[in-house]
Amino acid sequence: MTPRRALLAAPALLLAPRARAAGWPDRPIRVVVPYAPGTNSDVQTRLVTAHMTTTLGQPFVVENRAGAGGSVGAEAVAKSRADGYTLLTGSNGPLAINPALQPRLGYAVADFTAIGMISRASHTISVRADAPWRTLAEFIAAARAEPGKLSMGSSGTGSATHFTLEMLQAQAGIRVTHVPYRGSSVAVPDLVAGNVASVCCELTTVLPTLRGGLTRVLALAADQRSPLVPEVVTATEAGLAGFSGASWVGLVAPAGVPAEAMATLASAFQAAMADATVQARTREAGADPAPAVEQTPAGFTAFIQREAARVREVAQASGMKLE
Repeated sequence: MTPRRALLAAPALLLAPRARAAGWPDRPIRVVVPYAPGTNSDVQTRLVTAHMTTTLGQPFVVENRAGAGGSVGAEAVAKSRADGYTLLTGSNGPLAINPALQPRLGYAVADFTAIGMISRASHTISVRADAPWRTLAEFIAAARAEPGKLSMGSSGTGSATHFTLEMLQAQAGIRVTHVPYRGSSVAVPDLVAGNVASVCCELTTVLPTLRGGLTRVLALAADQRSPLVPEVVTATEAGLAGFSGASWVGLVAPAGVPAEAMATLASAFQAAMADATVQARTREAGADPAPAVEQTPAGFTAFIQREAARVREVAQASGMKLE
């Protein structure tokens, strides 16, 4: 097996010295976010890498490269030089959903080495504030009455929110017209403009318009209510037992990056995640910092593997197919 096909985030990385590798980095580090600016992935990446810039003394330059549910950016990073100077914001789409649903990807999950998970942002089912449906049950009833009439936006075909949308259709027994956007930050303004009936998006993205009285969240796809919006019910409370979905975000590097550089990146990443300001701003944005174990290379690797297995199982059971 070549270095590029190495297993994600070898646990041995955890045993590497937690100190900056001599002379590394000596130039800026590029971080490819495979989604549009303003999305949850973009916001969380910029928050953490700003702290890493201070720690390592070199700027982390964020590059938004959206397309194909995150595959365009992921493929570019997978094929980049494995020297630690190009990283990917890894998330549901490129690391779990796309490999399960797209047989002809230009990369494989094994082309990456995990650094650590940043956060998880629960998904929401949101409508305009003046929409006729005040509850999730009312929306589902309307969708059942006229299959395909109601539209629902997502952050793109094959994205995490698209996957949650498909799970909603399967579990609720409804059919909506899927409208894929180039990111949730594009979908929510279109919802406010009245160009789409509903949107499945992260709480992080819809929170400003919710607070501004422009949108209404019918339900949060999570096990517990969010302290940021305690008035918003969970999907289970709204009558859809056990329904959940979240966008998770983390950093990965091309497989084959020297162990010393990976140890330096992991150390700087974990220092950022331990920062109280980073944690507070993550929560203020509507996301939850990743559990400590999943902030490590080995923990994030195990999480990705579990998510990939869950995606395959749900996709097979629901018959989900990409458009």
